[in-house]
Amino acid sequence: MTTPPATPQPVPGTGVPTCYRHRDRETYISCQRCGRPICPDCMTEAAVGFQCPECVAEGRRSIAQARTSFGGVIPSRPGVVSLTLIGLNLLVFALVQATGGAASLLVDRLSLHAESLCGLSRGFFYGASEAGCVGRGGTFVPGVADGAVWQMLTSVFLHVSVLHIAFNMFALYALGPQLEQVLGRWRFLTLYLLSGLAGSVLVYATAGPSTTLGASGAIFGLMGALLVIAYKVRGDYRSILFWIGLNFVITLVGAGYISWQAHLGGFLGGAALGALLAYAPRERRTLVQVGGFVAVGVVLVAITALRTLSLQV
Repeated sequence: MTTPPATPQPVPGTGVPTCYRHRDRETYISCQRCGRPICPDCMTEAAVGFQCPECVAEGRRSIAQARTSFGGVIPSRPGVVSLTLIGLNLLVFALVQATGGAASLLVDRLSLHAESLCGLSRGFFYGASEAGCVGRGGTFVPGVADGAVWQMLTSVFLHVSVLHIAFNMFALYALGPQLEQVLGRWRFLTLYLLSGLAGSVLVYATAGPSTTLGASGAIFGLMGALLVIAYKVRGDYRSILFWIGLNFVITLVGAGYISWQAHLGGFLGGAALGALLAYAPRERRTLVQVGGFVAVGVVLVAITALRTLSLQV
């Protein structure tokens, strides 16, 4: 709402108007929109005349922001979120390497363990109680079933080997900016995090005693969403299918040390979220997308809670 024109206030005893924000400054310039007197420090050049700071801010708010085909605000700098995620992964990797690499306590605390982990001098085993582990001189690390629910998400940002983080960050760099441009920053970030969480949930629900880490679940989620979106816009998705197929073949070949559950869970989660983004009706698009994302989150939380109950029985 525009501020009503104000009558210029003269300097006492002189009759000369002063800036409405700086009463000690004489001025003969008025805001073109509201009519208030403004000094050179307060005025902004407009198409006609000058405007005061409040009218400039109001004008910016009133301009509708350009939106993508899927409802997000078109980013002014595409790739900012993707590069930030890459930076966070690299930061955690650097901290791990600086504190012992694979032997770092950060790996134990941040990676995903379904059940507690007890580290002894001769190795480690899962499912020990804290008292039993400490009593034997071991280091106790809680699992998700013990309340360490943060591991469901922190494990997505954790890598130990150079090859692992290099492959995942290259994939994020290749996929992230284009999806970010198509979806907008907040939708892209939510897609990434929920896909990574979906991978962690499937690991937790099916993998049994294990340690899982890496951004692969989130990366597979981006692949799943990109495939759905490419299909929706009738793009050439054959190269995407080839890339997804190749990565699943690598997953199966390396099943002994690669978590297929994280990859599959992330892919299915990303495909479901991509469908919500791509097929939400235009007239209530944001409501459907937000509601769908919340529903997916609720399902993931419910699966996690049920799995926790089954492990505690």
